[in-house]
Amino acid sequence: MPATPVVLFDLDDTLMAHREAVATGIVHHMRSRAYFGDEAEAARRWHELEEEHYLAYLGGALTFEGQRHARAVAFARLFGEELDDGAASRWFAEYFDRYQESWALHDDVVPALDALAEAIPGVRFGIITNGELEYQTAKVARLALDGRIDQVIASGAVGAAKPDSAIFRAALDRFEAIAPVSAAAYVGDRLRTDAIGAADAGLVGVWLNRRNDPVSSDDTAAARAAGVLEIRGLGELPALLAARWAP
Repeated sequence: MPATPVVLFDLDDTLMAHREAVATGIVHHMRSRAYFGDEAEAARRWHELEEEHYLAYLGGALTFEGQRHARAVAFARLFGEELDDGAASRWFAEYFDRYQESWALHDDVVPALDALAEAIPGVRFGIITNGELEYQTAKVARLALDGRIDQVIASGAVGAAKPDSAIFRAALDRFEAIAPVSAAAYVGDRLRTDAIGAADAGLVGVWLNRRNDPVSSDDTAAARAAGVLEIRGLGELPALLAARWAP
């Protein structure tokens, strides 16, 4: 088979509007449990707990279920409720139902995939995500992306998490097993974890900076040295990659 380009994406906050789903889900869960307080501040705190404990899971300090328990216990305690392990599991399951109900793609995802397919003949799409494969593929199916995405590579199955080069290499190996890869890019919302990590692994690293997030001088220098490209929305991606990969 002829060699074709591959465009790989992060999932949460790149394709899926994860942060918005988290905020909506936790506010609905608060109301169901009669937790009273500033909902915007509570959503911000829940996001912080997710960042803290999910990173602990990725680093091996907590199991996948353990990080869920830790988040539930810490958040409930803010409202005077103490949870044991069983109660924490039930609490998180109730929250997760609300979170799932809020899953949605960012508005620019489908138009960007269509435009990429038109601008770059033969392009193949994949996802590289930090998390458990079954959980992440459920998102892909629920978001109706499974007919567009050729491969889903998850850290839980690979045994390496972004920004480790091993997970990017594993993704390219998966595509190479089917047909040669002529060029590869990776698009994600986290500068160091996604874009710099991908560039260090030899891919074109693209930082999707939807929120105009501030970055440290060290990250700015590392991104410049790695040749990272920055976009504010996925609508910018087709022309950017088509120009870069033009014959």
